[in-house]
Amino acid sequence: MANHDIRLAVRKGTVHALVGENGAGKSTLMKILYGMQKPDEGTITVDGEQVAFGSPADAIARGIGMVHQHFMLADQLTVLENIVLGSEKLHGIGGAARRAILDLSDRYGLGVRPDAYIEDLGVADRQRVEILKVLYRGATTLILDEPTAVLVPQEVDALFDNLRELKSEGLSVIFISHKLGEVLSVADDITVIRRGTTVGTAVPAETTPRQLAELMVGSELPTPETAESTVTDRPMVQVENLKLLAEGDSGRALLDDISFTIHEGEVLGIAGVEGNGQTELIDALIGLKHADSGAIRMAGEDITAHPTRKRREDGIGYIPEDRHRHGLLLESPLWENRILGHVTERPNAGGKVGFWLDLKSAQADTRRIVEEYDVRTPGIDVTAASLSGGNQQKLIVGREMSHKPRFLIAAHPTRGVDVGAQAQIWDQIREARREGLAVLLISADLDELIGLSDTLRVIYRGQFVADADPATITPEELGSAMTGAASGHLEHVESGDGSEEDDIR
Repeated sequence: MANHDIRLAVRKGTVHALVGENGAGKSTLMKILYGMQKPDEGTITVDGEQVAFGSPADAIARGIGMVHQHFMLADQLTVLENIVLGSEKLHGIGGAARRAILDLSDRYGLGVRPDAYIEDLGVADRQRVEILKVLYRGATTLILDEPTAVLVPQEVDALFDNLRELKSEGLSVIFISHKLGEVLSVADDITVIRRGTTVGTAVPAETTPRQLAELMVGSELPTPETAESTVTDRPMVQVENLKLLAEGDSGRALLDDISFTIHEGEVLGIAGVEGNGQTELIDALIGLKHADSGAIRMAGEDITAHPTRKRREDGIGYIPEDRHRHGLLLESPLWENRILGHVTERPNAGGKVGFWLDLKSAQADTRRIVEEYDVRTPGIDVTAASLSGGNQQKLIVGREMSHKPRFLIAAHPTRGVDVGAQAQIWDQIREARREGLAVLLISADLDELIGLSDTLRVIYRGQFVADADPATITPEELGSAMTGAASGHLEHVESGDGSEEDDIR
């Protein structure tokens, strides 16, 4: 049973945090409150009146809006078209709608461009569009599912300022997050659920992250600290003068003269605000896009022209930034998702050349991953869509780590997972690193980025503009560098023409 005996009371004009482990029932509860799923029993009361929602339209009509952890946007449409879709009667689809969107965007500091296409936006910008879409529909209660997952500290502070402004105007916010420090800083009230049941409430001013973690999972909040260095002098990945141009007439450089080396046993962390070339760098490394110039070598072999499958077979593991778009087949069972990306490799493939599927071995290994990575599921035959976001992430991490990659591209590896699963994933990366794994780590969790990396580089507009020492830099300093401010713990790097970048604009 996903939810049973849930009790949640949200006061008007407050931020109410909802926390719990992956699979605790948070998403199910929010789907019920947003009319996406009907409860079997119990009551929902809004403004003193008992209601029954048959669809999201019913919830929207009562002033409830939801920003999902995985966005509900049409990639081929513009920002304006996505926002007005289904709400044309409010302001039409022309000038009045544009003015309303820009007014809301300016009011809450969202920086949304109405004519931009969703497919051209990074994850952070997509999230801002979702928030604006909810506000555009006149929501008075906002459900925000992991809203800070892709934000740097300064952006988190700005979001929290916006939430306080919403509170002052009498709006209510249900805030779902695994970042307990943020929960304690922004929430007025906290409800903790475990295994589908409310297990307690907390007053932020009287609660520590450790106490909150113990309510959730019975363990102390972990800290990602790197132990002794395992970096060797053996290069595993070498990228030289990589350049990737935008498609079409603009010819804008999405990646411009990118060069780096990752040695065996080394974690290279890339810090940057979403949309500054991280996605394009990942695509070029995994083979989803081919660079216009430059070279990629792995263990001394030039793989620049290799297709994605060949790169995977050569030992590249891949944890994608968007698990729904690039990591899972949502309507397929878990054992099929375990095979995804590794069809020709054991234990999934049988025979001497791996031409056919070894179904029994693949299913047995899926069960092993489910147990080893604590994927909360009734079985391996359920679809990936039936799992919570955190459990989906654990399945992907387990799949990629199971093939003992030589080089791991890890984009937001702990996004959406609870504190216990986060610690487990950190341990898996550390253990593989000790065994010689080379890792490219991209994360919006700056504590994670600093704690796991041996080397840190800052990317801005497709170029590396600064290096940072993980041993000395703070999350605040790193966040400032990502948004353009200088720091005493940053070393500026030279641009492609040899001139020094003395300012990160």
